[in-house]
Amino acid sequence: MLDDATGVDHLDPIWSTACPDWWARIQAGRLPVPDLPLIDEVADKALAIFKRLRVPDIPGTPTYGEVCEQWVFDLVRAVFGSYDPETKRRMIKEFFLLIPKKNGKSAVAAGIVVTAAILNIRPMAELLLIAPSHNVAAIAFNQARGIIALDPDLSAIFHVQSHLKTITHQVTNAVIKILSADGDVVTGSKATFVLIDETHVLGQKPKAPDIFVELRGGMASRPEGFLLQITTQSKHEPSGQFAKELQRARAVRDGEMRLPLLPIMYEFPEDMVKEGAWKDPQTWGLVNPNLELSVAKDFLLDRFAEAEKDGPDSMALFASQHLNVQVGIGLHSDRWVAAEYWQENADRSLTLEALLERSEVAVIGGDMGGADDLASLVVMGRCSKTRRRLVWARAWCLPGVLDRRKEIAPKLLDLAQCGDLKIEADPTAHVRQMADICDMARDAGLLPREAAIGLDPWGTAALLDEMVAREYPEQQIMGVGQGYKLSGAIKGIERRLIDGTLVHGGQPLMTWVVGNAKAVARGNNVLITKERAGVAKIDPLIAMFNAEMLMNLNPVAAGASVYKTRGLVAV
Repeated sequence: MLDDATGVDHLDPIWSTACPDWWARIQAGRLPVPDLPLIDEVADKALAIFKRLRVPDIPGTPTYGEVCEQWVFDLVRAVFGSYDPETKRRMIKEFFLLIPKKNGKSAVAAGIVVTAAILNIRPMAELLLIAPSHNVAAIAFNQARGIIALDPDLSAIFHVQSHLKTITHQVTNAVIKILSADGDVVTGSKATFVLIDETHVLGQKPKAPDIFVELRGGMASRPEGFLLQITTQSKHEPSGQFAKELQRARAVRDGEMRLPLLPIMYEFPEDMVKEGAWKDPQTWGLVNPNLELSVAKDFLLDRFAEAEKDGPDSMALFASQHLNVQVGIGLHSDRWVAAEYWQENADRSLTLEALLERSEVAVIGGDMGGADDLASLVVMGRCSKTRRRLVWARAWCLPGVLDRRKEIAPKLLDLAQCGDLKIEADPTAHVRQMADICDMARDAGLLPREAAIGLDPWGTAALLDEMVAREYPEQQIMGVGQGYKLSGAIKGIERRLIDGTLVHGGQPLMTWVVGNAKAVARGNNVLITKERAGVAKIDPLIAMFNAEMLMNLNPVAAGASVYKTRGLVAV
């Protein structure tokens, strides 16, 4: 592994956690992890303790050893068997378990954290179990408390404080703390063991990156510690810290990255997802290792039938939560039909510079929006060889949007990181940068003499002033009617995406806003509205429609301008 701080590779190759045959292992009923040189003495001791614990919420309170499947025992052995008692170091520091609902996640989490508390040798160690909500935190605490109450030996060792949701080991003074992702869960953490239940909930909170930095930083001086994440897929398209954790785990599993992280991921291969093979009930047991145990197939069949009746929204929810199918673009009931074809028309080599180089003419669409919106600009070119539409976009917003629109703040930060969105406090900087992009098209001689820049008429005064200052003639800038007046552009882009005559740069910004769009029929017209999106924005999509309206006029480039000598402006 390349250490983040030093760049030195210090991961012993025999502890590599890459597992390229993970799907074959799942099909064979095995844990989807590689064969590891676990320290059997430690692994077996931990498993013996775990198996002895009693499950408090099952009639008869059987032991974990009596009710759990082999995959759970293999997981426990992997978590604890990677600790070397001689060096007092753990060879695998993190574990990422992706598994559908109803497979006993919370019960397994409670059992593992109690087992860790029993085996812990560090005085005053902290063991954190972070649940997705106050209600789930209460359930997790009751599970751990119930495990202890059912064992007289454990009851003598541990002191339970229900009002604080803490459990203290009275010999080592180690403390199990059950925390909620609803609150401010981590401040200056120095936890030795951390277990996160439903990372997709915590990971999409605005403060999640800081929380994960705290958690990982706190473990730096605790070489025996571990971080275990147990989660289902997100109910929405993964974003924020959860998207990063998911991508990181897959990269390690697939051998693209070396880290002391063990991914245990019950999901379908990408080709099976694209083909819709996950809809076959015969495949469900592959990603639900507890099928017909803690999760009944009849239950899943009933939910699946309801989802088919209720539409794509419900189907996406069912697939993500019960089959770990990742939610992607446009999986809601009133989705814009073009969303189904958007991703297959992506060309990731299509930067702004490439678009200008390949085009014989270019027009620009803009949507300024209000203080809580994304000021958006789309450059649309017409390829000089194929005459296909070429699309590139950028957006801007004020930092205050992150506070007022917390639901989408992680997504906006993702878009800012990849360069599609600029988050700046100075709104005049937004205007200048938008005008700079217009200058690039003008200086390349690609703008037509008339109707070159199409704007939503509302809120464009500042941009118009900037354009006048840069000597753009009045006839080059026009207001584009909104609402039903964009119906021609909407239908035109639908057709172009279907027949492949519109190509875009595959930018995450546009993928997101296309997925947010809701199509509404009004007589013979189609409107794209923000009703489905709510706080999730579609402003760059409106900017694209504005550009399409101008391109439909079959423009001709005016030729190189007197500003050509300026050279290209860096954006």
